[in-house]
Amino acid sequence: MFDAQSWHDIELVVFDVDGTIYNQRILRRKMMLELLAHCLAKRSCTTIRVISTLRSLQERMSEEMLEDFLPHLIMRTAARIGVSEATVKSIREEWIERRPLRHLAACRYPGVEKLFDGLKKRKLRVAIFSDYPAVAKVAALGLTVDDISCAEDSGVGILKPHPEGLLQLIERAGVRPKQTLMIGDRVDRDGEAAIRAGTHCLIRSKRPCATIATFRYFNDPIFAEFIASEPP
Repeated sequence: MFDAQSWHDIELVVFDVDGTIYNQRILRRKMMLELLAHCLAKRSCTTIRVISTLRSLQERMSEEMLEDFLPHLIMRTAARIGVSEATVKSIREEWIERRPLRHLAACRYPGVEKLFDGLKKRKLRVAIFSDYPAVAKVAALGLTVDDISCAEDSGVGILKPHPEGLLQLIERAGVRPKQTLMIGDRVDRDGEAAIRAGTHCLIRSKRPCATIATFRYFNDPIFAEFIASEPP
């Protein structure tokens, strides 16, 4: 299990984004207010129904290990809601990818920026492994990284817990799995992907886990050599 001594072997640190780098619950509350206002103005719940269905089906596709998942996700959502695939794509782009960007900086967890800076000062490579497009998110969060891999990328096309995107990051960095640390917030997705890739893993969680190392805040002792202590 990963501990403070394990850092000596690490050369690549890979972060999940949603729920790991920023508070997803706060973001969703902000977005729900916007969604409700939108639906009242349009007198339609289609947008909420599409978003809810997209999330539900994507969770299922993660379990199915479906390759080239995105076209299937769009198609299944359109069929279930009874709208066009173009409508689903438009809603997904606007409400899942674009609109949340303005809120991300306010939802970023304390200590993240200092941790990123500390890792880079120690010459460790920092990367992102996400199920969702992450380039614009990373920029909106005010962060810079060495590499990004997401499930929609050409050559990946499959959701966590499949480790394909993580393995590609490792290969591009020119390191070994045992020199890599995956930091996420879900044991069943990030943790399992790390196990399958053969990397170390840390999971952000309020509760300890018997099989995977966990932390609550980015000023926890596990990060002591990279970040100064600050209130959580």
